[in-house]
Amino acid sequence: MWRTLLARKHGPSSNHSAQVTGFRCQVLIAAAILVACVSFGADSRGLVDSAEQKFDHIHQNGQKPRPDPHPTELTEQEVNAYLAAGKVRLPAGVDSVRLVGTPGVITGRCRVDFDRVRAGRSNSNSLLKLFSGIHEVVVEAQAAGSSHRGRVQVNSVTIDEIEVPNFVLELFVDKYVTPRYPGVGLDSTFALPDKIETATVGQHKLTIVQR
Repeated sequence: MWRTLLARKHGPSSNHSAQVTGFRCQVLIAAAILVACVSFGADSRGLVDSAEQKFDHIHQNGQKPRPDPHPTELTEQEVNAYLAAGKVRLPAGVDSVRLVGTPGVITGRCRVDFDRVRAGRSNSNSLLKLFSGIHEVVVEAQAAGSSHRGRVQVNSVTIDEIEVPNFVLELFVDKYVTPRYPGVGLDSTFALPDKIETATVGQHKLTIVQR
């Protein structure tokens, strides 16, 4: 109705001009969206390439009798782009992993299909029925590496924003995680590869020194 009234008031030429202007705006908006998508893809590929080069450097540096001790810094963006590109083989049932680093602490967010995680292992404990179906999981852990050893201590785990009691977590890890990944638990220590002496979690970055 309003379109008809405006057409009558301004006449055919004015209506045509408005249509042309509207069309141009739509084209510009579409072009802007396309450029943004292409730029995002290019930035993502650049981050993946940058992370890959740094991981390659760490591995190659670790093969030397005397590694270059100059620090290698991986940014949070690089690590997350690398994960999103499928460069890391994740455990069955775990996907959409995203990490956030703050000094000494890593917070990981992911989607977990607990039925796939538990596949092949029966469950008779009613407390473990919490771990079924697909859920959003957030894990907060202290993480550090020194003297060629790494340590990860899980502080908390939430499933769909509900915190899981520590004793229930221990039951789940002991039954489904540790048997499949020996040495992995709520408090894990391990040898760092490639002659990494220290690994320091900072604000949205990880700094690695090899010696």
